Amino acid sequence: MKIAVIGQSLFGQEVYCRLREEGHEVVGVFTVPDKDGKADPLGLQAEQDGVPVFKFTRWRAKGRALPDVVAQYQALGAELNVLPFCSQFIPMEVISAPRHGSIIYHPSLLPRHRGASAINWTLIHGDKKGGFTIFWADDGLDTGDLLLQKECEVLPDDTVSSLYNRFLFPEGVKGMVQAVKLIAEGKAPRLPQPEDGATYEGIQRKETARIDWDQPAEAIHNWIRGNDKVPGAWTEACGQKLTFFNSTLNTAGLEPEGEDLPIPGAHRPGVVTKAGLILFGNDGRMLLVKNIQLEDGKMIPAARFFRRAESSTLELTEEELGTAEAVRDAWKRILPSVPEVDESTDFFKSGAASVDVVRLVEEVKELCDGLELENEDVYMATTFGDFIQLLVRRLRGDDKEAECAIAYVEKAVNKLTLRMPHQLFIGGAFVDAEGGKTYETINPTDGSVLCQVSLAQVSDVDKAVAAAKDAFENGLWGKISARDRGRLLYRLAELMEQHQEELATIEALDAGAVYTLALKTHVGMSVQTFRYFAGWCDKIQGSTIPINQARPNRNLSMTRREPVGVCGIIIPWNYPLMMLSWKTAACLAAGNTVVVKPAQVTPLTALKFAELTLKAGIPKGVVNVLPGSGSLVGQRLSDHPDVRKIGFTGSTEVGKHIMRSCALSNVKKVSLELGGKSPLLIFADCDLGKAVQMGMSSVFFNKGENCIAAGRLFVEDSIHDQFVQRVVEEVGKMKIGNPLDRDTDHGPQNHLAHLKKLLEYCRRGVEEGATLVCGGKQVPRPGFFFEPTVFTDVQDHMFIAREESFGPVMIISRFADGDVDAVLTRANATEFGLASGVFTRDINKALYVSDKLEAGTVFVNTYNKTDVAAPFGGFKQSGFGKDLGEAALNEYLRVKTVTFEY
Repeated sequence: MKIAVIGQSLFGQEVYCRLREEGHEVVGVFTVPDKDGKADPLGLQAEQDGVPVFKFTRWRAKGRALPDVVAQYQALGAELNVLPFCSQFIPMEVISAPRHGSIIYHPSLLPRHRGASAINWTLIHGDKKGGFTIFWADDGLDTGDLLLQKECEVLPDDTVSSLYNRFLFPEGVKGMVQAVKLIAEGKAPRLPQPEDGATYEGIQRKETARIDWDQPAEAIHNWIRGNDKVPGAWTEACGQKLTFFNSTLNTAGLEPEGEDLPIPGAHRPGVVTKAGLILFGNDGRMLLVKNIQLEDGKMIPAARFFRRAESSTLELTEEELGTAEAVRDAWKRILPSVPEVDESTDFFKSGAASVDVVRLVEEVKELCDGLELENEDVYMATTFGDFIQLLVRRLRGDDKEAECAIAYVEKAVNKLTLRMPHQLFIGGAFVDAEGGKTYETINPTDGSVLCQVSLAQVSDVDKAVAAAKDAFENGLWGKISARDRGRLLYRLAELMEQHQEELATIEALDAGAVYTLALKTHVGMSVQTFRYFAGWCDKIQGSTIPINQARPNRNLSMTRREPVGVCGIIIPWNYPLMMLSWKTAACLAAGNTVVVKPAQVTPLTALKFAELTLKAGIPKGVVNVLPGSGSLVGQRLSDHPDVRKIGFTGSTEVGKHIMRSCALSNVKKVSLELGGKSPLLIFADCDLGKAVQMGMSSVFFNKGENCIAAGRLFVEDSIHDQFVQRVVEEVGKMKIGNPLDRDTDHGPQNHLAHLKKLLEYCRRGVEEGATLVCGGKQVPRPGFFFEPTVFTDVQDHMFIAREESFGPVMIISRFADGDVDAVLTRANATEFGLASGVFTRDINKALYVSDKLEAGTVFVNTYNKTDVAAPFGGFKQSGFGKDLGEAALNEYLRVKTVTFEY
């Protein structure tokens, strides 16, 4: 079909391109004249394709069509006029000329919101449904017969831009192409528009966009978002006109605490907070505005309204000056009508439009090694000088405000000066807990107080979840590509490695970890975990599935693997940083945001980790860290309706409680790594030297505070006595001492309550008749030191045979020579199934035993050999779900099936 395209903009360009792809002949394009030397995208594309382009300044004069204009149009012989977006008045002599007439795109569900500001009014009226109409043009204003309509849900925080970009643009292009196809096939309907429900609203202009404060918060929010970005809802305050952008009613967890901003006519003063500007409706409800445009046109974060004069000007290096000149050239290319770009040149006052914002962002990306700016950044820094300052700060990775906001506890130890954050980390800032509540964290080496740590309250959890939800739904994290997400995680891993000595020292002070072990395992494996999952970010993909065809049509089904949203991660005290990394790395790689609750007794590496996420450039709100009690913080995370996943490592008892809370609240996704009583079977045909060495490690590694520690060793009768003798000899060689000493083998237990539990555990073992070969007592020195302990003659019914010690206590039982099935029965006679092990030189026996052991991990002729690429998790009451490996990603993803018919 021969088509004349009449209109402008990127939308018009896309419709034009798609019509040509469908095989239609575009005989001419009619668009607006060049502005400031720049051609409209539609006209530019058509000129490149060799299609005739006409740029009439007007089509009629004094209400009558211009004959020469109409003649040029009629000479093309168009069979259909397509008006995707047109700001000019087209005379009926043109509208009615083609054989098929003219069709027009309108961004509302007609007859509602006739007029040029339809999208604005859809939002201003708070419509729950929006959409577009393609109608047959007539001599009325948007009153022609309907051809096609499509609708969508209007989200609570949609703006003109978001609604347009999400639905009205992409689906509108498809709709226009579909409409032309229907016309070509003779199937296009002509449905008279009903007058029922018809509305007409005028064009929104700056002078009519003033905010009326005498209405509810939702109505004010709708007014602001309905005028965002053009013309901008405004009010007068502080002696100038302020225009508000990026409004939300999502104020969960926000408190109106900050500096008052008096607004004439408002129900009460606004409040400038760290989150933005809180405003109030006449119903007392709050809304939050994130950006403010000042009267001089400069856009600033609302949170900086009273601090906008504080930023100092950066002095640029030679290299940065070179970058500035390259960016200046880009501005000249985009703004050809500007003779010279200087520091005060304003991007928008020089004629730039929204399409130029996209172009500038892309130019910067090419010039600055892939640096990703947001469109919003251009609106925030409209003059060239401000833009360069913003750009250089991003290139340097500077976040000086965030650094200045950290109140460190400093300690000179281990030839280092430790700088340890000790406040809650919420929304990218370190803040005090509600009511300023704190608690003491203790050094287990000597029982001294390391520092006061903020103690999170329920309201703090709500704030952190709100920050994580906002970061997930509205922030940069969900907009960047998966590959860029991986790049940020790689950067975080690099920073963790650069700070490994500091992190390992904090683990030694706060958790009693032996420094050399902390360096290799606590921190080393944490770095490896983030590197591993950073590599997975751009490899998370779905599949296409052959399904039955709905003949004569065809079908295609595909799956998408999507992040679940806000995740709560509750970690234990034995490996504070490593357990955080095992769960958080997979969670972030999948694209989620997270609220981490470290163990109350070991919060400091989690808070240092939070600081490193800032340095890595992880967007604010993506990671939040809340030290506090499990009964308060962990419970609220499990109950919170906006948390979609809980990952927990801890006791079986608490795991069951969490599972119940997750079910009753909102049926959260859950993964649990719980208690263990891992059996280790040592057969007489093993390499005894290796079995002794690995048996020692299976129990005493990390002071026995190890979830997969061998809770019970079954030793074949013929080598039992020799094995015990050699173990006792090795225990006697272990050096107990300060975990920071490089020759220390065995440091203090994590905290006093755990030390007391171990003393009671050993007392019960002796009481029930087990033989205490060595240990079983507290070491007579300051701190929470416990002797490495060995029990023999342990019978299956005894308490120490059934329950986990979670400490340096080796439980040894005999089994009869050659009786493989009997010892397997005993090994599996437990409700736990986290790990297990077998030592034998017989490969058939090793395979048979590994097949029969009921545990999520089986070690053969080794122990504690975990790796970031190998999935880890338990069976039975040791929990379900996996950490590490590709399998861990599934815990933080949901699968969506999408089925097409064509």
